[in-house]
Amino acid sequence: MAKQEHLNDDEPVEIESPIAEAPEDERDVEIASLRDEIAALKDRMLRFAAEADNTKKRLEREKAEAALYAATNFAKDLLSVTDNMGRALAAVSPEERAAGDQALDNLLAGVELTERELLNTFQRHGIRRLETVGQKFDPNMQQALFEVPTTDYPPGTVVQEMQSGFAIGDRCLRPAMVGVAKAP
Repeated sequence: MAKQEHLNDDEPVEIESPIAEAPEDERDVEIASLRDEIAALKDRMLRFAAEADNTKKRLEREKAEAALYAATNFAKDLLSVTDNMGRALAAVSPEERAAGDQALDNLLAGVELTERELLNTFQRHGIRRLETVGQKFDPNMQQALFEVPTTDYPPGTVVQEMQSGFAIGDRCLRPAMVGVAKAP
């Protein structure tokens, strides 16, 4: 079936439609082909959208991890400060504390307060001290320095901590140095 159109009020121009002139079975084949192409394009578009969404989620996860672990090196450097504060507090015997020297009491209170504030700051930034004594030995978070023959704990249990360990998020910042029980 031809269609007539006029250009600039001149003579009519005939435009032929290939679908209108094609037999019905060819039109059905062409329509089916177009539908298949539309379905393939929809599938491709959905795959691209899913890939873009996955990329966005991955980037958000990487950004969150970068923010959490950004302070790792700085935190490692501060761990020695925590250790030294603990050593300073342990250097004063209970008898010396009980003696009641006001200057010593004030100094110890200041060191304890500073240590507590440092640990609270660590906690606010996702850094936590590892609990080790009485726990099963974990080579990912602890380093065994020696074995202790004992019947008080099952073999493979941490019985003594020589140096505290710390973790940031779920990563080990510094392993705890521990003594592990073994069968006598």
